Amino acid sequence: MSETPEAEGPLHNLPVYSVSEISGAVKKALESGFSHIRVRGEISGFKRATSGHVYFALKDEEAVLDAVSWRGTLPRLGFALEDGLEVIATGRISSYPGRSKYQIIVEEVELAGEGALLKLLADRRKKLEAEGLFAPERKKELPFLPEVIGVVTSPTGAVIRDILHRLADRFPRHVLLWPVAVQGEGAAEQVAAAIQGFNDLPEKGRVPRPDLLIVARGGGSLEDLWAFNEEIVVRAAAASKIPLIAAIGHETDVTLIDFAADLRAPTPTAAAEMAVPVRAELLADVLDHARRLVGGMARLLAERRSRLEALHRGLPDPAQILSTAMQRLDDRAERLVLAMTNLRARLADRVAKTAARLRRPEILINEKRAQLVSESRAFATAAKSLVTRSRVRLDHAAALLESFSFKRVLDRGFALVTDTAERPVTAAAALGFGQDIAIHFHDGAVGAQVTDSKSAKKKTAPQSKKPDRKASPEKKDGRQGELL
Repeated sequence: MSETPEAEGPLHNLPVYSVSEISGAVKKALESGFSHIRVRGEISGFKRATSGHVYFALKDEEAVLDAVSWRGTLPRLGFALEDGLEVIATGRISSYPGRSKYQIIVEEVELAGEGALLKLLADRRKKLEAEGLFAPERKKELPFLPEVIGVVTSPTGAVIRDILHRLADRFPRHVLLWPVAVQGEGAAEQVAAAIQGFNDLPEKGRVPRPDLLIVARGGGSLEDLWAFNEEIVVRAAAASKIPLIAAIGHETDVTLIDFAADLRAPTPTAAAEMAVPVRAELLADVLDHARRLVGGMARLLAERRSRLEALHRGLPDPAQILSTAMQRLDDRAERLVLAMTNLRARLADRVAKTAARLRRPEILINEKRAQLVSESRAFATAAKSLVTRSRVRLDHAAALLESFSFKRVLDRGFALVTDTAERPVTAAAALGFGQDIAIHFHDGAVGAQVTDSKSAKKKTAPQSKKPDRKASPEKKDGRQGELL
């Protein structure tokens, strides 16, 4: 039974894409369509990866847009990103294929709304701080108990009542109020003029010059407190010759005047507490210090009296001091003797150890003797070898000399003629008539006289002063005698 082929499915003309191709196409379309855009939203879900990149989302009432800012971009933003900031982000839309989502690659960020004010505040703070207005060395110490306190605030608010009430509870002082607007148009100029006005008062004028200033305002939004962030107010506070306490808003509110003031109070009431001590506590402290001073003086006198009496009783007898010193001297002398003995013992032990390391003289002598014997034997052997070699050379030279001797000539039949002085005669002209001569042969010598006048000189040669040498008799052993 034959198999029937499976029915083929429907044919399509649509191309088939891979997931990567689709993701790449979407990414390309997003980046080409939104290559440079600005998006406004609130930062949410901010987090920093270990790589240094930051990830967050921009949201509004209806939508959320993921955002990422690369590590190299963060230093150019100018401020730190955090949740809750409303910003305007500039960048490009792209996609992340690994999660099939789109996002904005943030390259620039601006503060929007209140965030813009925060940015302006941050820039202004950096500027004033760079000028040294917030330097710690500019801060002045507050007077412990000021006679006159100048207050710069609104005359109708609860701030001035809180300050006066707190001062009355702690330590009543003379208070001068300079009424100003603490919010709205012209508020900054009024606050700065009040600070400068208090500083311009003469020290002994009809209106007393304050010893301490308090610039105060109740809580509010960033916009409400903005007057105390203006440069004119900050510069007036920094230039004040009178110590100044800034008490603006609540404890969490921070304004630029807080950095320029000599002291920051979290609230206006706290500023009053910092300005003066509590009178009852101060009186109690004074009484306590007085009591402690009187008691201390009494204890000091009693202690000094007791010490003087103890010293009087404790003065030792001179004889006792001398006996103690003598006993100490004897002890030192005994210890010195023991020390010398111990020193000698240590030195003797050191000498013994050193001597133990030295070699005995007889051992050294025996070693040198053995070395000398060995060297003597070597020298004798070398000398014997030298004598043998010298004898061989001498024998060789003697044989060579013997080979050149005139006796070898005589052995071949020649004869040697000498005069009476035993000098060889090499020419006939050297002989005179009747002159005695000696003729040497290989086997002996015989005497002769010149008789041939033809070859002899006509004039008889003078006789030698030496006696005539008789011819040597022939030796019985048949060998030739000495020639000379």
